[in-house]
Amino acid sequence: MGKRERRIFTEGFKKEAVRLTETSGRTIGQVADDLGIGLSSLTRWKRQYREADLLTGPHEDTARELARLRKENELLRQEREILKRAGNFFRQGGKSMRFKLIDEVKKEFPVHRLSNVLGVSESGYFAWKGRPASRQQQEDLVLPAHIRVQFSTSNETYGAPRMHVELTEEGLAVGRHRVARLMRDNGLKALQKRRYKKTTDSSHGGPLAANLLDQDFGCDGPDEKWGADISYIWTAEGWLYLAIVLDLYSRCIVGWATSDRLKKDLALNTLRRAIALCNPLPGLVQHTDRGSQYCSHDYQRLLKAHGIVPSMSGKGNCYDNAMVETVFKTIKNELIWRTSFQSRRAAELALGRYIDGFYNPRRRRSALGYKSPTSFEAEMAITE
Repeated sequence: MGKRERRIFTEGFKKEAVRLTETSGRTIGQVADDLGIGLSSLTRWKRQYREADLLTGPHEDTARELARLRKENELLRQEREILKRAGNFFRQGGKSMRFKLIDEVKKEFPVHRLSNVLGVSESGYFAWKGRPASRQQQEDLVLPAHIRVQFSTSNETYGAPRMHVELTEEGLAVGRHRVARLMRDNGLKALQKRRYKKTTDSSHGGPLAANLLDQDFGCDGPDEKWGADISYIWTAEGWLYLAIVLDLYSRCIVGWATSDRLKKDLALNTLRRAIALCNPLPGLVQHTDRGSQYCSHDYQRLLKAHGIVPSMSGKGNCYDNAMVETVFKTIKNELIWRTSFQSRRAAELALGRYIDGFYNPRRRRSALGYKSPTSFEAEMAITE
């Protein structure tokens, strides 16, 4: 895989990002971090679009933006059709044609260089030539198939450490460095994480709770400490807001919900789902930031009704809710920043597949000994 393409932002996206800095109650730094854009870029956009001209009233370029999106969608459809036909071609002997090309020009270029450029393995070429392959070369023809399956299952996010664990649990005897080499030779490169940065907004007059967590994320078991927060997802229809409740013990997302509006009902629905799923005992501590959704009387009343003790980030402390922010970064790296959602519904369905179908049951976390949240909880329950 080559370098990550430079992200292109539409005028509609820029204007909505600037509008969010004025209406969401979040700082400009946090909005930039949530959207995966540079603080300097957002500051420049904010300077460019004056409030009197662009931050009030309907957008004048809506029709133009919709036309552009329709054209872009048609180009994507054509691209998928071309790739489908190319795949059919290679299934009919495309690799053999590439091996033949290597054989014809190998006197001019090294075989390993030709193999990398043409997207085939060097051992595959020698097998095609009929030369006797060593045991390792034979295995190198088989292992990439297993690696590709797991790489696809992980939404192309697993690097060599997690991939090595997956293959070992499948019963394949292979070293981590060999896995790294095979992934590199086959162009399987996991997406890189972005740096973590967060600020806390506490500029409202709602009731606040003490910071009981105080960056102590340690837990002896599930449902002792939860963290909750809300993030943003851009779609062609506008913003979609995602709220989650995270069990700090296993990093399992025990509740999540989406909405097209940043209202208190979003946080309430997420908490209700977490309570219904886990049925926690009284005394559970739930930590949040100082957002108005979490300080509302309805939210505090729901916590009290179930014996959940509220905790809120200290003013100016950007790491009190770091574990939840880290999970949001994972979701954005592995799903949101890689996808152009044409509708809020499409984004919601993709989030459901990712959270319930991959993140909780399958995604391996290094902090859990490369176990998924669900597997970690199951193993801990057996040992207790």
